[in-house]
Order: sequence, then structure tokens, then C-alpha cells
Amino acid sequence: MNSLLDKCNKLGLKMTEQRRIITQVLSESKDHPDVELVYKRASKIDKNIGIATVYRTIKLFEENNIIEKHEFKDGRFRYEEVPEEHHDHLIDIKSGKVVEFQNEAIEELQRKIAEELGYKLVDHRLELYGVPDKAKK
Repeated sequence: MNSLLDKCNKLGLKMTEQRRIITQVLSESKDHPDVELVYKRASKIDKNIGIATVYRTIKLFEENNIIEKHEFKDGRFRYEEVPEEHHDHLIDIKSGKVVEFQNEAIEELQRKIAEELGYKLVDHRLELYGVPDKAKK
């Protein structure tokens, strides 16, 4: 059983077969899909899944903090399972590829900046946007 399904069950959410398929699609996704892509993948498993069902399920999961929504400046809301550990994102603006990363130096700098401004950092989100550096390939 996957952790996304476990979270749904722990919250007591009614899990129809179609919701289970949507959960499976989200759990197997490594690319932060939007609703249209979740629908496309889910409908390959069950052709009777409607786009409205996917929208409602995504909204339900988001409201219950099972998945989180991102908007990576491409005009689409994209989703990922709420991660166990914090991570940031680097978005390739040419391909739309999303690279997850962790960097303790960045984390420490953000805490330090908040402290210098008189705040205790309680949450943050970092998104970097770039293009492939052909010199590094």
C-alpha cells in the first residue's frame, strides 16, 4: 500500500475505485502533473473516469493536506504528494522539467535572513527557474 493511500485511509476519506486510481497515478508520478495529466493517466487505467472526478478528488486531497499545489510560472497548477522531508524546486523553463533538491546552506541562509529581520522562520518555499547550461553537459 502506498503512503498517499495510507494518508487517505487514516483521514477516513471514502475511497472509491476511481479515487484509488487517482491516488495510484499521483503516487507513481515523478513529474508534478497537472489535473489534465492526472486525468490522462487515470483514464488509461479506467476509461470511465471523468475529468470532473479528477478535479474533485485533487481538490479533496489538497484540502486535506495530502497533496500540495504548485504554480511554476507555466500557467498550470501542478501537484505532488506532501513530502516527508522539505525540498525545493528548480524548474527548467524550456522543458518544464522540475528538479527537486535539498541544500542545507540555502536552508541556513533563509533562517538567518528571517532572524536578522526579527522573525522565526516557520515555513518557506523556494523555486528556482533556469535553462540548461550547455557548458556543463
